[in-house]
Amino acid sequence: MGHAYETIVAWQKAGDLTVEIYRVTDQFPTSEMYGLTSQMRRAAVSVPANIAEGAARQYMNEYQHYLYVAKSSLPELAYYIHLTCRLRLISEATRSRLDGLRSDTGRPLQGLIAWVEQQSARGVVLNKRISDASEFYATCRELSTDNRQRPTDN
Repeated sequence: MGHAYETIVAWQKAGDLTVEIYRVTDQFPTSEMYGLTSQMRRAAVSVPANIAEGAARQYMNEYQHYLYVAKSSLPELAYYIHLTCRLRLISEATRSRLDGLRSDTGRPLQGLIAWVEQQSARGVVLNKRISDASEFYATCRELSTDNRQRPTDN
């Protein structure tokens, strides 16, 4: 693992969900290639991609924004799963499995959002990335209004 976001449980779970969505939609009729197949894959990919993008942002409020975008893709995906079951493109067992993976992704993502919100409430402004692989993230407190130089994101 070369990037700090790869240590985030929500990102890992979202990746598992995305791979499974790709496997399931591979079985869809070719007539759905530009319809449900594309929409489901796009919604699934949005979750880990936005978690990763947010983790790379410098400021906590930017991180929070991307986490909310990731979170909003989960209910969209839930509808597509529901619809494909109603259309009999997937079985009830597959629907249940996909919904379980979606829930398994949503819980740690909500926990991560709560942590970022807590950091913001404590006055943490910067999302400082660490190059040391043994640490996940470090944050620094909001700088006082004096003329101190802001730390870099290295």
